[in-house]
Amino acid sequence: MTHLFSPISLRQLQLKNRIVVAPMCQYSAENGQATSWHQIHLGHLALSGASLLFIEATAVEERGRISAGDLGLYSDATEKALADVLSAVRRHSSMPFAIQLAHAGRKASTRVPWEGGHSVPVNEGGWIGSAPSALPFADGGEAPEALDKAGLRRVRAAFVATAKRAARLGIDAFELHAAHGYLLHQFLSPLSNRREDEYGGSLENRMRFPLEVFEAIRAALPDQPFGVRVSATDWVDGGWDVDQTVAFAQALKQRGCDFIDVSSGGLSSLQKIAVGPGYQVPFASRIRNETGIPTIAVGLITEPEQAEGILASGEADMVALARGMLYDPRWPWHAAAKLGAQVDAPPQYLRSQPREHKHLFKKE
Repeated sequence: MTHLFSPISLRQLQLKNRIVVAPMCQYSAENGQATSWHQIHLGHLALSGASLLFIEATAVEERGRISAGDLGLYSDATEKALADVLSAVRRHSSMPFAIQLAHAGRKASTRVPWEGGHSVPVNEGGWIGSAPSALPFADGGEAPEALDKAGLRRVRAAFVATAKRAARLGIDAFELHAAHGYLLHQFLSPLSNRREDEYGGSLENRMRFPLEVFEAIRAALPDQPFGVRVSATDWVDGGWDVDQTVAFAQALKQRGCDFIDVSSGGLSSLQKIAVGPGYQVPFASRIRNETGIPTIAVGLITEPEQAEGILASGEADMVALARGMLYDPRWPWHAAAKLGAQVDAPPQYLRSQPREHKHLFKKE
């Protein structure tokens, strides 16, 4: 059996292979509510043959959205809309769903990417973001609100409330978004966290609020598979780095974290990223080897043989694809064909397998 198509367990969740569909923002919600686009998007990815499908970064409060088109799960209306989408997809796929619990922090209130992605000021319908410190993401941008103690309590409670809503929807696994320059990453990095209270300064202090949020969600969902997305480095001198990420992962492990999803960057426009195939895999490898916690590797993993090699060498426990899965929504099928494995397929598609791969499909 190949490593890529071997099973893995996250607590009670049994996954059939090591291929994960990464969370991908679609910027297509209406007032935070999932739409028919989400049904199409999640529906076709749920037929991909991967073992776990992440819903996109899902805002825990309205002001925590990156854009006005972001998906949310912070009200009865947003919960019902997502429930309707999931119900439709589940009629035709047994693939487990995971959710990424997110808050944009100072990166909130932007245009959608195809409209430039620029910040939307309040006088043009935007809103003020929340952050550890009143430092704008970009020069000339509006400064976010620095969260006081009441604000910290509000945000922490919002994360817990969204996690509980997701649990009611039957979500199978949960991920806390502490990467890509969003709110919890902003607390971790000394570039964005200039607080002088117990939530700023030392590494222990900068980790305090993200760990409090994790602990609160874990207390609410003690038995669910629950991990964290991290940016292993800011790619900026003097910023968040791999050494600090390892320390953070160790602290999360002590609190019952089940996996670390390892990305990088997103906090500063000054970042200098050395992009190449699998360029973030060494971060996942180091975290896995130094902490013993399972990791998900991401970032320019495009070829089945590449993914197989990452797992076979012990650099990570799973691989997640995002853009590659959009470009080729049947990537797991093609990977299984190349590696001589089998993959689930819906009965309506069973006759599509090529003659030379007549044993490729397993009926769901």
